[in-house]
Amino acid sequence: MPRPIALTIAGSDSSGGAGIQADLKTFSALGVYGASVITALTAQNTRGVDGVLPIPADFVAQQLTSVLGDLDVRAIKTGMLSSTAIIAAIVATLDAADAQPVIVDPVMVATSGDRLIDEEAIAAIRDTLMPRAMLITPNLAETAVLTGEAEAASRDEMERQGQALIGRGARAVLVKGGHVEDAEACDVLLQPDVAPMWFTEARIDTPHTHGTGCTLSAAIAAGLATGSDLPSAIADAKRFLTQALEKGRSLGVGRGNGPVDHLWAWHPPKT
Repeated sequence: MPRPIALTIAGSDSSGGAGIQADLKTFSALGVYGASVITALTAQNTRGVDGVLPIPADFVAQQLTSVLGDLDVRAIKTGMLSSTAIIAAIVATLDAADAQPVIVDPVMVATSGDRLIDEEAIAAIRDTLMPRAMLITPNLAETAVLTGEAEAASRDEMERQGQALIGRGARAVLVKGGHVEDAEACDVLLQPDVAPMWFTEARIDTPHTHGTGCTLSAAIAAGLATGSDLPSAIADAKRFLTQALEKGRSLGVGRGNGPVDHLWAWHPPKT
């Protein structure tokens, strides 16, 4: 039986911890063949982003057309989309191919705090890409930007802001609550006319969180590509990320906020 294929449309992280590199590692770790469309090159490491070079929108569309015209892609995720032209090109190409399902990770700010996209691109994600997606996976800061509100500080506020995005056309929203002051790491799935669904895992005490958003959304896409329904794909992805955070505490990559260990399950036991 052919291996399921997932596609990531995102920026390249030169340090290997986030973006395209994190997505492809995650796909491989979960038994899914990974294809990629690169939207931007970044010069970055575990301490910050030193530069961003967007790929021309027409070439982003050409990459996407080439992949979708040949590979049997079962799930797609998007990451850093740095301009309105790139977003428009992606939406038009996805529509032309009737490509589904699409998971949108609305990457706006790097773990280091560096802003990655401008206000016009944020509006394009909210108004054109978000309504097309099967799921959007904003963290607390991204949810605040998309709703125009202050960052949520409680579970009730997370639910309310997620519902606000449903009201703006999102088909499903996973609000990631990793930065809420809580003993556990809790995310909430909001869908129209469905009760909120919470996903809870142990909170891992570590500064090495580079690439967590990319990894979670890629793991969700991998689950969908292998036939899981959305809640099951989210639950499995959250468990995978928790282990990647735990194992990443001793990975020892870089001198700043290091990456999670995407390949934690591949490490042989020490003897």
